[in-house]
Amino acid sequence: MTDNVVRDAFFALHHGLPRQGPGSDSTTLRLLSLVGPLPERPRVLDLGCGPGRSALLLAAETGGEVTAVDLHEPFLDELRAAAKARGLADRIHPVDADMGELPFPDASFDLIWAESSAYSIGFDNALRQWKRLLAPGGSLVLTECEWTAPDPSPEARAFWEPHYALRTTEGNVRACTGAGYSVLGVHPQPESDWDEYYGPLAERADAADPQAPGMAEAVAGARAELAMRRDHGQEYGYTGYALRPAASWPTRPESAADAAAVYAVNAAAFPTEAEADLVDALRADADAWLPGLSYVAEAPDGTVAAHALITRCLVGGVPAAALAPVAVLPRHQRTGAGSAVVRAVLDAARARGERLVLVLGHPEYYPRFGFTQASGYGIRPGFEVPDEAMMALVVGAADGSWQVPQGTITYPAAFGV
Repeated sequence: MTDNVVRDAFFALHHGLPRQGPGSDSTTLRLLSLVGPLPERPRVLDLGCGPGRSALLLAAETGGEVTAVDLHEPFLDELRAAAKARGLADRIHPVDADMGELPFPDASFDLIWAESSAYSIGFDNALRQWKRLLAPGGSLVLTECEWTAPDPSPEARAFWEPHYALRTTEGNVRACTGAGYSVLGVHPQPESDWDEYYGPLAERADAADPQAPGMAEAVAGARAELAMRRDHGQEYGYTGYALRPAASWPTRPESAADAAAVYAVNAAAFPTEAEADLVDALRADADAWLPGLSYVAEAPDGTVAAHALITRCLVGGVPAAALAPVAVLPRHQRTGAGSAVVRAVLDAARARGERLVLVLGHPEYYPRFGFTQASGYGIRPGFEVPDEAMMALVVGAADGSWQVPQGTITYPAAFGV
């Protein structure tokens, strides 16, 4: 039996399904909200659109022109019919093209969208190849399957590794920032998104004719995928990323000459000078201060625009690191300066050999750098804070000689807690 016969059976099995990958209208809307304001009539590119569930919703929600790309013409026919039925045919433009060899000029789109499709050319390739297509201020939204368990089972690895190398959220965030993007938001997709895809697929597999050419193989593949999700679904999942090419903010370790400017940035960024005084106190504490882990971002005129500091703390008596404070001059806030300096100091901590960084901060901001709830590691502060606000990031891989410590966080005395 030829590969083409099995391929045709695969598409026949999937034809007419509401979705071709895990997702939901609520997830599409959530990811769209992470992007922020768009132009009045944005130019949207939906890559790997399938039958167009997201393309239809994006056209309706943004009021924009949606170019929807897929290589399977029957999917595009489904989209054309649905767009006509909804009165959107004049704003949805299906294109039969390869998302790895797109025929569009640079800076053509205000929003690029790829739900459950970037894997076809690889996450890193997608980040690199699609960036040129974004207009100034444009955003890229894509979803990626990744490991959600710290130590995936041999069965899960055996299923995924021959086909596609999964990473963790931390690894994918690092890939995004390394490719020159600011991470606007990260959204782990709920289990219900898988149900929206797999429920109809399971019904279709049960009703399929196994005597049709290639269909037995297509159904077997679908059932293997369904069984893997049933038995090991807690080990992997899809996560959505909202990205924007980062502004150019040079970063560097602070020098002795920066002390006054660093104080001024922290004093201006917070309601009082307490954080500015904290930085000075930590700088004077030899047990807390970690040389090379006080970073600044420079404005175009060379002045200090933002500051991020990592100092020594303990978790259950084991050395760890604390990210605090992070400050941006008010006139440079929401420009990428803060994200640039945080990424830089985390990269420096990783290069220095630090293993674990903790932060007490906004749960909508720090996950873009890979932080997750510290309580998931058995780590807690010695004072009351909302659980979602205390976060941890493993910057060095656990191995036989080091495991993520558990217990209570002990901060340097200057923190006063």
